[in-house]
Amino acid sequence: MYINAVSHYLPGTILSNNDLSKLNGLTEIDIFKKSGIKERRKASSKENTNTMAIESIKPAIENLPYPINDIDLIIGCSYTPFDTVGTIAHAVQKHLNISNTRAIYLSTACSSFVVALEVAEGLFATKKASKALIVCSEHNSIYNNEADPISGHLWGDGAASVFISKERTSDKDIKIVDVFSSSQGNIGKSIDGVYVRPNKDRLKMPYGKDVYMYACKYMTDVTNQILQKNKLNINNLNYLIPHQANIRIIDNVVCQLKFDINKTLVNIDFLGNTGCASAVIALSQNISKFKKNDIVVITVFGGGYSSGAALLKM
Repeated sequence: MYINAVSHYLPGTILSNNDLSKLNGLTEIDIFKKSGIKERRKASSKENTNTMAIESIKPAIENLPYPINDIDLIIGCSYTPFDTVGTIAHAVQKHLNISNTRAIYLSTACSSFVVALEVAEGLFATKKASKALIVCSEHNSIYNNEADPISGHLWGDGAASVFISKERTSDKDIKIVDVFSSSQGNIGKSIDGVYVRPNKDRLKMPYGKDVYMYACKYMTDVTNQILQKNKLNINNLNYLIPHQANIRIIDNVVCQLKFDINKTLVNIDFLGNTGCASAVIALSQNISKFKKNDIVVITVFGGGYSSGAALLKM
């Protein structure tokens, strides 16, 4: 598989730690020490998960090496949906006015992008699709309680889009060398570690230590696994793109891997945790710095729990 184009969208409103400290009782320094976050983006009252998803597609279309009507698979990823019936994927299809395509809504929390890659891989292999659009969008703020001192300061809004093809479409394509995911719903606090329960509770993380422990373990493990499977080691890796959950998790993973923090792509400091969109946003933000043949690993961990990795060659 190949990535043909990637782009992202961030809302214009910025929430600083000072803004949140007035609500949650924590100091700006406390918030930063706990998370590594300085500020995050917040969608306006006129925006939602679907509108951000659509906005994230627009820059990528300009660089797409084939007509948009060639897309025969749309996968929309989010754990913060605007509508659970007319999903993000269907909203994107309507906006693009594409016929003869599958539209799938998918959520494995913050690991959704990697799982979506696997779904596309499977449909490509069975010749049921050849060109896919994966859109990851999170409207965390609509579910979040900003006054919550435990996790209310963690979340940010944003979206990112990736166009993928079975075959190479141009010399600018990024090769997806390998991808895999795994579910860990049977360990630790699993479905109680972090959750959104619309009929009962808002976005909460009551067992942050449990999430931290397993995120550190599995993001490290899947990175090593995908490198070893492809006869590579950490010294062959040019860049690491981790899910942007917490800077302490990222630091721990980098330490375990013995990888250069300066080659670890981080956006959590100015965006917060943007859920399943976070790693894709980081990929889009840094696309210009990659050189031909650079090896990049995306490593993710999602609430529930789930994990996964993707190995890219520029």
